[in-house]
Amino acid sequence: MADTRRALIGAAWLEAGETFTVHAPATGEPLARVADCGPELATQAVDAAAAALPGWRAMAAHERADLMRAAARELTARADTIAATMTAEQGKPLAEARGEVLSGADHLLWAAEETRRLYGETVPGAHADNRIWLLPEPVGVVAGITPWNFPVSMITRKLGPALAAGCTVVLKPAEQTPLSAIEVAEAFVAAGLPPGVFNLVTTSRPAGFGQAVMTDPRVRKVSFTGSTEVGRELIRQSAHDVKRLSVELGGHAPVLVFPDADPVAAARAVARSKFLNAGQACTSPNRIFVHSSLAAAFTAELVRQAEAAELGPLIDEPAVAKVSRHVEDAVARGATVLTGGRRPEGAGTFYPATVLGGVSEDMLVCREETFGPVAPVLEFDDCDQVVERANATPYGLTAYVWTNDLSRTVRVAEELQFGMVTVNGGPLAPPQAPFGGIKSSGYGREGGHHGVADYLEYKYLSVGLGR
Repeated sequence: MADTRRALIGAAWLEAGETFTVHAPATGEPLARVADCGPELATQAVDAAAAALPGWRAMAAHERADLMRAAARELTARADTIAATMTAEQGKPLAEARGEVLSGADHLLWAAEETRRLYGETVPGAHADNRIWLLPEPVGVVAGITPWNFPVSMITRKLGPALAAGCTVVLKPAEQTPLSAIEVAEAFVAAGLPPGVFNLVTTSRPAGFGQAVMTDPRVRKVSFTGSTEVGRELIRQSAHDVKRLSVELGGHAPVLVFPDADPVAAARAVARSKFLNAGQACTSPNRIFVHSSLAAAFTAELVRQAEAAELGPLIDEPAVAKVSRHVEDAVARGATVLTGGRRPEGAGTFYPATVLGGVSEDMLVCREETFGPVAPVLEFDDCDQVVERANATPYGLTAYVWTNDLSRTVRVAEELQFGMVTVNGGPLAPPQAPFGGIKSSGYGREGGHHGVADYLEYKYLSVGLGR
């Protein structure tokens, strides 16, 4: 078991007096002891970020971009090592983990280019001797809080736009996956990022970190990805000094497979989305509505894909318990397990790819986010009513549509109450696109120029020229 009692604060890797243990979900065995930082170290990290802010925001845009590109190169060069760490502590297959590291580097590269495009505006003056300009400025010190399901890409999706805008960052990774975050921080240090621009605080006591940054007036923005319950609490706490927030919360994504779609192609793509990361993604399809004319062909292919899927373990025992509870509830209410549906014997928190038929909307799988590899299939006949059924959730992150009818594509996409709609398998999270949701799935965007704009203030400058 490794001993990594360090947090990155300013120019130094500091040891914390207390540690917590990270376990491998595949075996349950301990992997490492990690620094368990209290609120005092969180405040020291804010000190370092505040001290580094003037120099970083004043740095020429192309110089900031060069450092960000160097960090992306370091991540790419270390992709195999970081992926192995991610697989050990989070459980996703090695190929998925490596792909995530490379995707994280892509997000940094995109954001680096955006440093050159932080344009202001010239507004027509109120009279001949008046000039009005809008000047983009970084919001200030940012606190980032990232989840365990994508422990590298979620970091760079926050770091990239924040650094591009000229902000400095204090980051707290999930307590389940701090080792990947430590290796990301090492890559940034190796790239030559100035001390204090990126600070890493690991802890098993997230409430203490949250209290430290939410009550510190120097922290002007918090970017959080995680549960809706925690997001709501951060929103409440932000009122004290009116912090800006970006919150990417839970999801309950519907899939709508219309009668003109190719059922086999749709099933294969739905399986890729559903079983990615063992279903542990906020964008994971959670309610799969299939027109009754396609249900047999679609379900047969989905079962084939599920039986061929190679999944890692779920993150921990509570995750397995939730998935098991959802499947058991569905069966008790009349659903049929078409494949999977039972935890295998042996070590680790594994659960097989599972397909349920005969599903109805009173079941837990249709009322709660499962966050696991369970694909519930619901049939429909009324193509207008199914949109209402898809919208019947407080969440609004992602929806999936399968149709070859252009008119239906436009109408349905406009009617769906979700921040992101993908049609016929279009990608969801490339670095140039603004990822994010509405309703109880949160607000704010990550990716593209919209994501950088979330880290900027626009100063209104009105000048009287005089005579």
